[in-house]
Amino acid sequence: MIRTPNPAGHSAELPATGPESGKTGNPAGGKTPRRLMFIMLVLALLTAACSSGGNTEEADGEPVTLKVLYWNDQSFYSEYGMPYYALNPDVEFEVVNTSKIRVSEGESYLDKLDAFIREEQPDILVLDLEQYEKFANDGRLVSFEPYLNRDKVDLDGFVPGLIELMRSKGGGELYGLTPHFSSQALYYNKDLFDRYGIDYPTDKMSWEDLFNLAARFPTDGSDEDRVYGLNIGYYTDLFQLGQRIGMSLGLREVNPADMRVLVDSDSWARVYELALGAMRSGALYKIESTSFEGGYDEFLLRDPFISGKAAMTIDGAYLMQQIREAQDYIPDKAVKNWDLVTVPVDPANPDYTNDVWFYNIFAINADSANRDAAWDFIRYLHSDDYARVMSKILNGTFPVRTKYIRDDEGRNLAAFYLLKPADTNMYARYGDLPDDFFTHYYEIGTEEMQAVLEDRKTVAEALASMQTRLQAALDEALANRAEGANEQNE
Repeated sequence: MIRTPNPAGHSAELPATGPESGKTGNPAGGKTPRRLMFIMLVLALLTAACSSGGNTEEADGEPVTLKVLYWNDQSFYSEYGMPYYALNPDVEFEVVNTSKIRVSEGESYLDKLDAFIREEQPDILVLDLEQYEKFANDGRLVSFEPYLNRDKVDLDGFVPGLIELMRSKGGGELYGLTPHFSSQALYYNKDLFDRYGIDYPTDKMSWEDLFNLAARFPTDGSDEDRVYGLNIGYYTDLFQLGQRIGMSLGLREVNPADMRVLVDSDSWARVYELALGAMRSGALYKIESTSFEGGYDEFLLRDPFISGKAAMTIDGAYLMQQIREAQDYIPDKAVKNWDLVTVPVDPANPDYTNDVWFYNIFAINADSANRDAAWDFIRYLHSDDYARVMSKILNGTFPVRTKYIRDDEGRNLAAFYLLKPADTNMYARYGDLPDDFFTHYYEIGTEEMQAVLEDRKTVAEALASMQTRLQAALDEALANRAEGANEQNE
């Protein structure tokens, strides 16, 4: 069996292929072997790049080697390096692999990364949002503003809120950009809504609106025959569903700044009361297992939205790819008439979401001697040419230039970028928490909310107990970490 990530971020088993299994073809059931598909992709990137022409050298006309901080050499070259190299053969890349960084319990990854950058001196840094904010405000990055003005870069075509977020994190100036993003949307089966005479979902609904809409579908019939209003995927218990709702609303479980647990609050209570009502409504489809045996068509139909068992589901771009595959392989069984709206929002802040992610933020090291060459590379990654090529590749992300996020059948793909990113980092400084705290968090949270589901506790009682137990667990973990550090120093 082959274990592979599914769109919800969990792993599921696909049927094995190849000589060992006695089967042929790739797991997707396609007709083109994986190696040939990779070669075709490389050729497409190179052809598109070559068609644009161009050449980049530093002012003295000598070849340039750009050192790039990235997590994987092959991934960098296939996604970023090769198309640019086709345009600029005098520019070489040297990848400084961050997988070399080792962090022990109690050490800060950001501090380790900082020291690694000072030692290796890469020209280009590829960062996450928290790292970008830190290095920008520490004066470690080159401002893009002079380059943007000089080259008259059009920023209007970028996804809403991206430039504002990057400037906000940079103290008012732009120090980095990312060529792609990922997000989620609410998929809905129009045929099922029509069958039961229920109004379609709309953009910017609240979680309460969504659960109420799901509850309008009939709940009678056997599990095999009935239709569910909403697929909640792997959020199969009350604790997980509450976490999903709360995190999307910007609620935090703990404050790493003062190491205080934050779950016993009115906001979390409202979230869990809402989740409890939804769990008891009978309208939610829950995926109980990630294991699977069978062919790829059975794997696709295992998704309740694809197979028509769930009228709605929240998912990312990967689901679109799987729907298209299902329509090719099993057209008589796969969902046909579907569309999208935005994920649920906080009614108090309806234009923003925490369900959008910007990663691989490209920035220039302030100590770089190759600033102009580094900028030319970054400018290309955010150009129309690059966005147009990469928009043809279904890898779970979208280009940040919205005109290349299109659907030939007119579906509302704007649902993936209509909401602006909230100017909060849900996981900021979570790396400062002891490693074993999260194990306690999920164990205690699951236990307490199961007691609520079984009517042994109220939501308020469970949250109060969680607060006490989790704070004790966090304090103990911090003490153990400090004791271990002292023993190492002796």
